[in-house]
Amino acid sequence: MRTTFSKISILAVLAATACASGPSASAFAETGGVASAPATTPVPPVKKVALATWFGPGFYGQTTACGQKLTPAVVGVANRTLPCGTLVKFSYHGHGVTVPVIDRGPYAHNGAQWDLTTEAAHALGMADTARVQGRVVGSVPNTPTLGLPPAAAAEAAEAAALGGTVGAAAAPAS
Repeated sequence: MRTTFSKISILAVLAATACASGPSASAFAETGGVASAPATTPVPPVKKVALATWFGPGFYGQTTACGQKLTPAVVGVANRTLPCGTLVKFSYHGHGVTVPVIDRGPYAHNGAQWDLTTEAAHALGMADTARVQGRVVGSVPNTPTLGLPPAAAAEAAEAAALGGTVGAAAAPAS
């Protein structure tokens, strides 16, 4: 009797699995007779605590690996592997900021995964190397003004259109 019950149970489980995994007739009708891929639930990004450093004044005026000119106004982060324009949300002691990846690094050889710009570190309330919580939340196109506040980005774009530099006045027409 026990053997029969076990065989029936196994057959029932196999039949239920086969029915559940196969597409229904209505699914074929909805897709024009082509089996569609099963819907997957998106996995929320994992929050990861990692060591972060910050960089700034010694690098102002230099071009980042992603093509931005580093100024005190730039808010961004350097990471060794994430593509330029990847948006990362950081939190630290009740402060939060979302910034784009604009450079490669850190290169402090202290195990840090992130190297924040001075302005990003200030927004988080960081004064020194710290453990921060970060997670990737999206991406934006990489542009020369990525990481600049909107007003500064508009000024930089206008200056580029005029062939000058940020803060330079247009030459009078003669």
